Amino acid sequence: MQSPVYFKGNKLFLQTRWRLASWYAGVMGLILTLCGWSVYEAIAHAHWVTLERELNSVSATIHNSLEFVLEKPGYLTIEQVRFLPSICLVGDSSCSNQKNESHHTLTNAIQQDDYYIRLVDISGKPLALAGEFPQKLPLTTPQVKWHTFKLRKSNSLGEDSKRYHQITLLLHTRDNHDWGYLQVGRSIKDFDSYLGAIRLIMFVGLPLAMLLVGVASWWLAKFAMQPVYQSYQQIQQFTSDAAHELRTPLAAARATVESVLRLSNISEQEARESLEVIKRQNYRLSKLVDSLLLLSRFDQQGVPKQNNLQLEQVSLNDLVNDVAEELAPLAVAVDIELKTDVRINQTLEIPAREEQLYRMLTNLVTNAINYTPEGGKVKIILDINSSQALIKVQDTGIGIATEKQKQIFERFYRVGSDRSRKSGGFGLGLPIAVAIARVHQGDIELDSKLGQGSTFTVRLPIKKFNYC
Repeated sequence: MQSPVYFKGNKLFLQTRWRLASWYAGVMGLILTLCGWSVYEAIAHAHWVTLERELNSVSATIHNSLEFVLEKPGYLTIEQVRFLPSICLVGDSSCSNQKNESHHTLTNAIQQDDYYIRLVDISGKPLALAGEFPQKLPLTTPQVKWHTFKLRKSNSLGEDSKRYHQITLLLHTRDNHDWGYLQVGRSIKDFDSYLGAIRLIMFVGLPLAMLLVGVASWWLAKFAMQPVYQSYQQIQQFTSDAAHELRTPLAAARATVESVLRLSNISEQEARESLEVIKRQNYRLSKLVDSLLLLSRFDQQGVPKQNNLQLEQVSLNDLVNDVAEELAPLAVAVDIELKTDVRINQTLEIPAREEQLYRMLTNLVTNAINYTPEGGKVKIILDINSSQALIKVQDTGIGIATEKQKQIFERFYRVGSDRSRKSGGFGLGLPIAVAIARVHQGDIELDSKLGQGSTFTVRLPIKKFNYC
């Protein structure tokens, strides 16, 4: 698990984090606003369509019923008035706007949801009213089917307003002459109250959602920038380490040259010794540059497919024996026993780049020798399981503390800097070994205990191998 990353003290990353969070919050805010507005419009439209459908249904029922009894255009008979028991003729002072106790079907329909009915003649002059009609009901153009209007009413608490929606239908007599118009309307106060509640929820909810989005954006910006910031820190650390490693051989070569230049006369022996020092430091620099270039190439390649590599069948048995034979003098020089342990009786071959596997194993064994005290042992083990070839490098060296085992494969890292510098290492051997293993679709595992030694296990796939 990666440790949390903070950008304190780094203005570039803080500004970038602010910009990233602001853009994210702004875009999310715009999306939420558009979605909220779309949902509001969809809800309003759906309820409005339902309201008009109900109004149209009620008006159609009344319209069809009235046309059976209408005879003379613009005139209502007593029988027609009885057809709507709650109807009030215009100008009748004895008629009040109150609910009628009649159980007539049409009367119940128009009184149930604050419906009103108005009958007007062809010219638009009102003839009669029924239902919950509002005071000062305005005249409307009968030729227009739908009308929505607002009426204001003053009361002790101030001014109250209520909206109405009305439909107008043309009425015909029984002999199919134009009689006048039927206007059916109703209050849409409930509709407006419902939409008002939705708007209130949106006005309160959107700022709260924006606040949460802002906090989440700030956190997500840090989370998104964490790999970039870690890479930036690694580049800074790499630059610092590389400069430090380059400084040592350069300083030694410069000191050698300056000491020679200060001499008025120099013998051939002194000149040779000075050139040897410069040659050694140049070799050290070349080795460092080669290692860095190799790691850079691996970084650019990533982990390619094996069919993208120029592979050949490599015998791991021969590889283990060759590495042990080459490094035997180095082990003898420091009084370390180096031996091999091949635990299979057949030749194990895998498709690989031989020179890379050779370098990988050489780095691991050299590392084991460098960190094993005199009189210790280093063993190279070759084994196999069902799908992998195993190469283990065991030593009885100083071991690695648990908390430092994750750092052991970092570039320029050393468990013991003085010892490693004395042996000529740069702290790049293990990173190169891991990179080579991963290029071959394998990996390297470490098992170590402080003071008891370490075991590096290389696992390489053997899907295409000759095991004979």
